[in-house]
Amino acid sequence: MTSVPHVVLNNGVKIPQLGFGVFQVEDDRTTDAVLAALEAGYRSIDTAAVYGNEAGVGRAIAASGLPRDELFVTTKLWNDDQGHDATLAAFEAGLAKLGLDHVDLYLIHWPTPARDRYLDTWRAMEKLLADGRARAIGVSNFQPAHLQRLMDESDVVPAVNQIELHPGLQQAALRDFHAQHGIATEAWSPLAQGALLQEEAITEIAGRHEKTAAQVVLRWHLQLGNIVIPKSVTPARIRENIDVFDFELSAGDMDALGTLDRGLRTGPDPDTLN
Repeated sequence: MTSVPHVVLNNGVKIPQLGFGVFQVEDDRTTDAVLAALEAGYRSIDTAAVYGNEAGVGRAIAASGLPRDELFVTTKLWNDDQGHDATLAAFEAGLAKLGLDHVDLYLIHWPTPARDRYLDTWRAMEKLLADGRARAIGVSNFQPAHLQRLMDESDVVPAVNQIELHPGLQQAALRDFHAQHGIATEAWSPLAQGALLQEEAITEIAGRHEKTAAQVVLRWHLQLGNIVIPKSVTPARIRENIDVFDFELSAGDMDALGTLDRGLRTGPDPDTLN
């Protein structure tokens, strides 16, 4: 089994640096996909209320027979459920679907600035943290201004900001902000949904290391210090994505991949999504 390194979050909780995402996986396919991931050595699973597959993740966890303390489970609050009381209710609903008594990480999925509810939402999440219902709390898709306001008006610094991040959208300024404030960077869409895997810089590096283009990009994330959650429903690809700990990219490789940044978003803009 592959040994995945951990990142220590700002409250001391450890999260595997490479996990398994289930975005856009139908609930009836989720259980088999998560079981394949757990068999391949993944121990971190990332889902969300809006994905509609928390129950499928829960079935896989139950069927795996793995001890709960060996697993790291993340889920996220959807936009329509923001607000203090609505957050608490949505959390309990998600927990019931997962079949768990706590999650390891709970995230606000988007800041939705026009709704202006993320401060009240965060106060509810602070309560979940204090009550031990979530071992760590964080956010997703927050920009520096959203993060700064949250920190200025609350007591708990987010442990994680999960953002779209890949060689085509490297988010250097946001990653620097995270580093300054002790917030871990977690990458969703780490492979840009395959949009960059034919780039010459990536395929050339992959050929030299006898690895796939996807493995090179995942290795790039790991060497930058990002937490990364690739998604697949194909068992062979699931195994391939975790087989990235037996090689290392050189400084020249990292520099070459650094030239691919072009502001390429595959998802919405956090400043305008509501």
